[in-house]
Amino acid sequence: MLNHINIQDIVSIAKEAGSAIMEIYEKDFQIEYKDDKSPLTEADLKSNEIICSALVNLYPDIPLLSEENKEVPYGDRKGWEYFWLIDPIDGTKEFIKKNGEFTVNIALIHKDVPVLGVVYAPVLNDMYYAKKGEGAFKNGLRLPLEQNSEPEKKLSVVASKSHLSKETQEFIDNLRLSTEELSLVSKGSSLKLCMVAEGAADIYPRLAPTMEWDTAAAHAVVLEAGKEVLQYQEDFLSEGAKLLPVVYNKENLLNPWFVVRG
Repeated sequence: MLNHINIQDIVSIAKEAGSAIMEIYEKDFQIEYKDDKSPLTEADLKSNEIICSALVNLYPDIPLLSEENKEVPYGDRKGWEYFWLIDPIDGTKEFIKKNGEFTVNIALIHKDVPVLGVVYAPVLNDMYYAKKGEGAFKNGLRLPLEQNSEPEKKLSVVASKSHLSKETQEFIDNLRLSTEELSLVSKGSSLKLCMVAEGAADIYPRLAPTMEWDTAAAHAVVLEAGKEVLQYQEDFLSEGAKLLPVVYNKENLLNPWFVVRG
């Protein structure tokens, strides 16, 4: 199945969605709120329509799961071998703030692992993409773009701009004990995972809620850049800790707390 998918087709879909988003971004737009109090704009819906229509047209046999579509019961999706996992706008709060730090996320999941991912930041015009066995790229350049060979001297941490929890802050404070100099940068959306993939940050702790569609596309980029997304546990920073990867298509689509690292 994966061999029959041209990732540049998915890149083109993300760009088309990004163009439609930018038309709305540059004018006044209405904001609604979903049952969980999360914001929703016409840009979310337009992007979702473009992505879902294009994927169904190109790959009618692959089911899809999107944040903005009707929920698919676990009984229907638990047997899916492959499926698309979509967040039409990851970082809607950043979209509303107009700070540019939001992305279009399209992932292909095989069983419980992301094997293809496209993450497009239309304001920044940055395109991250990866396909299993073919590497990860940012704007055509292979990732990682840089490597930190001396983390004990200098460590770069990226954290959420809108969701820096007390637990995340404590984790960062513990990291300070393992390096001479720690720098902290805040960023919105799945760009944080992509920063670790490209080497612009060494580690991203997310000890706060996310959903599977928030992370899947960037997770694929991280994996193909030779890095990992691991479930957080209390002994995470201990030597010999047995750490498990974050997986997808769970009965509950809420992600566990996790840490992205090289």
